[in-house]
Amino acid sequence: MAEHEGVLTDLDNAASGDPKPNGADNMPAVGIITQYVKDLSVENPSAPDVYQWPEPPQIDVQFNIGAEPVSSDVHEVTLKLTLTAASQRGTQYIVDLSYCGLVGMRNLPEDQAHAFLYAEAPRLLFPFARSVVAAAVRDAGFAPLMVDPVDFNGLYAQQLAGRRAEEAAGGTPIAPVTGNA
Repeated sequence: MAEHEGVLTDLDNAASGDPKPNGADNMPAVGIITQYVKDLSVENPSAPDVYQWPEPPQIDVQFNIGAEPVSSDVHEVTLKLTLTAASQRGTQYIVDLSYCGLVGMRNLPEDQAHAFLYAEAPRLLFPFARSVVAAAVRDAGFAPLMVDPVDFNGLYAQQLAGRRAEEAAGGTPIAPVTGNA
């Protein structure tokens, strides 16, 4: 019976919100709370003529990542994708998507929080955004477009190195995301 009493005490502490022993409530925690389409625009400016064009389009894919605090422990990460399909005859379609995720973070050092918001969270959101883009292109009357995978961690490392070089040269410092700089 004595060994079960400790388990019940831990469960009681967890249920009541009381601090857990050994600092367990101070452990770093991070995760995607929810994800959603914030904005989606599909343009088909050359319809119906575009469906008679024989040549395949050139696809230009642009993306941007943003993160905004919602509360002290929650950030909205936005993965913005803009795809333009054009050929010699003109623009076939344009898809503009802002796909977001609410990210919960607690007790994370600033550098890890920044890396999660700008590299790992976009990596986790990308497959779902890719699916939305494929369906939007298909629904516009074209073959679904599967956007190539993106190395968000590699891009993050490149951008961070560039920002640090700028900062060392007297540029604007990288803003903290958690307020725990």
